Amino acid sequence: MNLKNPQPIYIFLDEGGNFDFSPTGTKYFTMTSVVKFRPFQAYSELVDLRYDLIEEGLNLEYFHASEDRQAIRNKVFEVLNNNLNRFRVDSVIVEKRKTGTVLQDAAKFYPMMLGYLLRYVVGKLDMSMITEVIVITDRIPVHKKRNSVEKSVKQTLKEMLPLDVQYRVLHHDSKSSVGLQIADYFNWAIYRTWERSDNRSLKIIEGAVKSQFDIFSNGRINYY
Repeated sequence: MNLKNPQPIYIFLDEGGNFDFSPTGTKYFTMTSVVKFRPFQAYSELVDLRYDLIEEGLNLEYFHASEDRQAIRNKVFEVLNNNLNRFRVDSVIVEKRKTGTVLQDAAKFYPMMLGYLLRYVVGKLDMSMITEVIVITDRIPVHKKRNSVEKSVKQTLKEMLPLDVQYRVLHHDSKSSVGLQIADYFNWAIYRTWERSDNRSLKIIEGAVKSQFDIFSNGRINYY
């Protein structure tokens, strides 16, 4: 990701697991970021792949790792594997049983995890070569609390990111964003590794994964 001239940087986010902190909920929650500068070379390969699959008879609107057939996932991971040097991937891992009662409110939990992840990622960037940080997430997953979550996200980032960092947070439908679909695939591989001890997919793309941070190891929040 060496740049000759300053430009905006894009951070695509995806999460795995649910917001159910009871014993019936998922064991882990993961939030993963994919950092990309333009041009987005892998995008054209994935668009071509989608139309190849359509011409083979599939009605494929977009890529979604948990819903795609294994044969499709194999092809997507092959494209990602061929472009690993174009991504920086980081993930916050939450073992949910260690989450304090106060944080089990999704309107507090989601923004805080997003804030920790972005603060770490931004800290790894050469901001002298970046004009703006553009964060793109899927539609906020907590439908009933979407407005309060979005407000809390903005406030959390304001408090956690450096004052001189210009940023925007946009919420797009993943169907419209190849970047979010790529983040979905990376996060799916990481989530499967932690939730199901299945790292077969992660092994394919681990060259782009710079960190997997277990934020509640030792029973407390580990600050970056």
